[in-house]
Amino acid sequence: MTLQARCVAVISAALLLFSFNSFAQPKFEPQVGQAGKDVIWVPSPDDVVDRMLTMAQVTPGDFVMDLGAGDGKIAIAAAKKFGARAIGIEYNPDMVKHANDNAQKAGVAGSGAGKALIRHGDIFATDFSQATVITMYLLPGLNMKLRPQLLAMRPGTRVTSHSFSMEDWEADETSSVDGRRAYFWVIPAIVQGGWMLEAGGQKAELGLEQQFQKIHGTIAIGPLQAGLREARLRGPNIAFAYVDATGTRRDFTGRVNGGKMEGSFRDEKGAEGRWSATKK
Repeated sequence: MTLQARCVAVISAALLLFSFNSFAQPKFEPQVGQAGKDVIWVPSPDDVVDRMLTMAQVTPGDFVMDLGAGDGKIAIAAAKKFGARAIGIEYNPDMVKHANDNAQKAGVAGSGAGKALIRHGDIFATDFSQATVITMYLLPGLNMKLRPQLLAMRPGTRVTSHSFSMEDWEADETSSVDGRRAYFWVIPAIVQGGWMLEAGGQKAELGLEQQFQKIHGTIAIGPLQAGLREARLRGPNIAFAYVDATGTRRDFTGRVNGGKMEGSFRDEKGAEGRWSATKK
């Protein structure tokens, strides 16, 4: 065989191989309703995505993680419109590549502030504890399976879910966009139990009962045990009031940091000061 014939044969074989690979591996295009590991894929409408991220008040200082990222829409929006660092977790490797291509087309591919990266992984085997915002469009059973891990996150972390709630953990806000619901929660600090409180040189015992972000309780000062009024917990921030033995109302606001709380108080007569509490 002449050199020219050999060259023609090699080129022909290469073209044939290229044609075969192109035919055998068509470009992946996701289909609405396609089966995934735990859910079928249905993309969230753009206006719902925008509302979810707006509810969470996402800023360029946030680290957003989207659990079950699909085509990357939520992570891309978090990076492009809100300037956040965004990572999506997706189980389907073809979808991961497709989502990262979408991020590239949107001009936000990569890591860091204002960038979106979709990673291949299982959401139930992923550490998302460092995120400041979690977004989800899963199913009720999956939300409930994730709930313990979410509640263990840093108090003040924001969570949004398209369509599905978390049963008896009531949302802090529910929005409706063209008939579609979006839910929002703030991870509450854990305050359940007894606390030793000191305010203005006076010591008291504070007892708190908690169901997620809802709290109530009592305060004991000497022989008086008074019920707390307007007790509220939002993330690490706590507020409550009580009426003392003289009929004077005293209001407390503060912040929870593990087994300690501290803040300021003020009463109806204008007295004010600092307070702190330690878990018993």
